Amino acid sequence: MKAIKEKHSLAMRWFHWINFPVLGIMIWSGMLIYWANDEYYIKLFSQRFHFFPDWYYNLLHIPSRLAEGMAFHFLFMWFFTLNGIFYVLYTIISGEWRELVPNRRSFKEAWLVLLHDLHIRKMAPPQNKYNAAQRIAYTAIIVMGIGSVITGLAIYKPVQFYYLTWLCGGYHFARIIHFALTLGYVFFFVVHIIQVILAGWNNFRSVVSGFEVVNTPEPVIETAHEEKES
Repeated sequence: MKAIKEKHSLAMRWFHWINFPVLGIMIWSGMLIYWANDEYYIKLFSQRFHFFPDWYYNLLHIPSRLAEGMAFHFLFMWFFTLNGIFYVLYTIISGEWRELVPNRRSFKEAWLVLLHDLHIRKMAPPQNKYNAAQRIAYTAIIVMGIGSVITGLAIYKPVQFYYLTWLCGGYHFARIIHFALTLGYVFFFVVHIIQVILAGWNNFRSVVSGFEVVNTPEPVIETAHEEKES
């Protein structure tokens, strides 16, 4: 027997769907800024390997669009920051944080979730609204968001926010952290989308409508003969 069960509140869905395109624009505009000064690389045996080699720029005809990237980045930074602040405040006030923050069993259970997703373990570990891996990932993305705002301000106004720049280890290191966090968002996006596909339509529908369809046990109906015997 199937039943409809509420899973995600309207506020949580709004925060999710607002953050998705805003963060996408932030990553895109941030890459425009980075492409204008592609200075990071990995050095291996005295050979430099840039994250975006020359053939990449030539293939996609990427121009230097520093001003455009900065304009979009600093505009949508406010939407990203405000949405994050309201999200954290809502989870605290509503008590949703209890479902999101990892507990002492989360890291062990997250490993079991991974084994189940890889079809190595047949039985999925018990979960409430979110499983252990989701708890860790969703909490980590909040910490990453705070880190992006702090390092972003340290890069944007290194003189005015000199204390943030110092806290981040200097301007250059703050920029490295900011870039590393961007790579982390991309990795999170890819894993998140794969998890949504694996979870199926019912899970995706709950993020849109707020409700999911669950299986409930069939009600036991006693017959007249059984009632007499009892």
